[in-house]
Amino acid sequence: MITSYNFQGMGDVLVIILAPNAANQSVTTHGQVTRIEDASTQVATGFNLAGVGAQLGLTAVQGQVVLTADQVDQVNALLAEAGFEEQLVVSPSKLVIGRVEKMTVHPDSDHLHVTTTAVGDGQTLQIVSGSPNMREGIKVVVAQPGTMMPSGALIWDGALRGVQSSGMIVSGRELKLPAAPDKPGALVLPEDFGEVGTVFDFAQAQNLYTDHLVDTNY
Repeated sequence: MITSYNFQGMGDVLVIILAPNAANQSVTTHGQVTRIEDASTQVATGFNLAGVGAQLGLTAVQGQVVLTADQVDQVNALLAEAGFEEQLVVSPSKLVIGRVEKMTVHPDSDHLHVTTTAVGDGQTLQIVSGSPNMREGIKVVVAQPGTMMPSGALIWDGALRGVQSSGMIVSGRELKLPAAPDKPGALVLPEDFGEVGTVFDFAQAQNLYTDHLVDTNY
């Protein structure tokens, strides 16, 4: 679940994204709640909740927000009041620390690699990467499917040149970290930065490049 709020950009609307946009969508509005669904399956892909910024304490937010358990309970009450059956659950950020366990050459590219990347709890993802500094064993930042990047881009399952890729191994530039080099390349984290599977801490990462804690020579 991806949630965002931006009063200046969209007005007093909480945007909730549950899945990628479907080719054919159906929209239903009951009161302050708009439900978007895949018209072919009738499965909800998102909700827009109008006029809830003050109620949920979101008026100072501009961009993505991770809802607390109390906020999710309030959203669920609004969905039920509007006559919708879906009930949402707390969803932590899907931008996590990972480790590249295996890397092979992409079968149809001279610059892409296919990685097996651990993301915690015994789970691994196959992620295709074009980072020139990609190698086995490094600790990286992984945008799992269902991540909203600082730019607002949404990360979902996909394929690169015919090979399935579940998420993205991201760069400091894509994370908008201070002094990150303006070139492609994975952010390779120091070993003591955090445990694999934990949510990436933007505050902790603010000095990675300014204090030369990561290698940019690639």
